[in-house]
Amino acid sequence: MPDKISPTTEQKPKKMARVLAIANQKGGVGKTTTAINLGTALAAIGQKVLLIDLDPQGNASTGLGVPRAQRESSLYDVIVDRKPIGDTAVKTSVPGLMLLPSDPDLSGVEIELGQAERRSYRLRDALEGIDAGQPANKGPVYDYILIDCPPSLNLLTVNAMSAADAVLVPLQCEFFALEGLSQLMRTIDLVRGSLNTKLSLQGIVLTMFDKRNALSGQVERDVRSHFGELVYNTVIPRNVRVSEAPSFGKPALIYDMKCSGSQAYIKLARELVARERTRKAQAA
Repeated sequence: MPDKISPTTEQKPKKMARVLAIANQKGGVGKTTTAINLGTALAAIGQKVLLIDLDPQGNASTGLGVPRAQRESSLYDVIVDRKPIGDTAVKTSVPGLMLLPSDPDLSGVEIELGQAERRSYRLRDALEGIDAGQPANKGPVYDYILIDCPPSLNLLTVNAMSAADAVLVPLQCEFFALEGLSQLMRTIDLVRGSLNTKLSLQGIVLTMFDKRNALSGQVERDVRSHFGELVYNTVIPRNVRVSEAPSFGKPALIYDMKCSGSQAYIKLARELVARERTRKAQAA
């Protein structure tokens, strides 16, 4: 008979970070802006956050005030050379928010890895090593890991979706939004069927909403009609201060806390945490 384990010595399973890929195959939808400011807002309400900049352009890294000259190592080293994330992530100006910076060399990852072993799971493997050595009673190193995906379907995006628990989709309130969304849904289905069976759609965030434009309202109605409760109640407005913030290397919440865009991202963070609590309660 197998040895019995007493309640005092039984090891409880560790709580893992919730990994969300912020993705949309259409560019210019506010994806990186959402990654930066949602990560900042989550940190502001007490969550421990790691933001992974998976786009070779490195806009999330620059937008958080980490210029290329200061990136001694990057996500490239993690994916290609299997360097531990703990040795690569850097602090940002936001307490509680860490960054795994990008590098232009990421654009060549697909060619460099070729037919390398587990080429589609490099990021997942790295994330599984984050909590190594962390006592279970200490909880996870991070509560949330946000992955800012490139605006295309390539090996980097596949790595993100292979590693993620769910996909969070920023959706611009413009004419072609639904067309791009349908393409993304097909991609999620493909990844779920072949690489990551647990992958789900976490939610859809409507961005760049202009209440003066009738089209924004029409897109919102169409998306809510089709996707229902998957669409967040919080809508991110088109806001000049949010657009200005990256040029100063700051999240909008630090650049101008009181602007409508910053306030919307705080509401979004609270709504996301509330949804996650509901999901956990239903799964228990």
